Amino acid sequence: MYKIQANPTGTRNIEVSDAHLNTIEKYQLLRDLVDSNGIVNEDVLDKLRYNVRSLLESEAGKDKNLLDLCLDVIYNSNMKAFGLQKLTDLYKNWKVKQPATCEDPLDVTD
Repeated sequence: MYKIQANPTGTRNIEVSDAHLNTIEKYQLLRDLVDSNGIVNEDVLDKLRYNVRSLLESEAGKDKNLLDLCLDVIYNSNMKAFGLQKLTDLYKNWKVKQPATCEDPLDVTD
């Protein structure tokens, strides 16, 4: 279990589990979310919430892990742009530590 800081003063935190991070990866929720300027603001958080809402309304909405991610993290009352930036940072660090998978069938490096 990880904790991300949800505000600049550090008085609010959100707990994020490996299951949450796996769900973010499964649905590629953070891919192309932040513009090239790299700034995470409330508009970016709204964009994420709209994307997730669309997923919930589709067939993927029956995924319990996606629903848990929404309830625990994305729609958490403490989640603001600052928290989303911390979530993005956590995801990047978590992703680096995950075992590499061979997604390219032509890549046969040993």
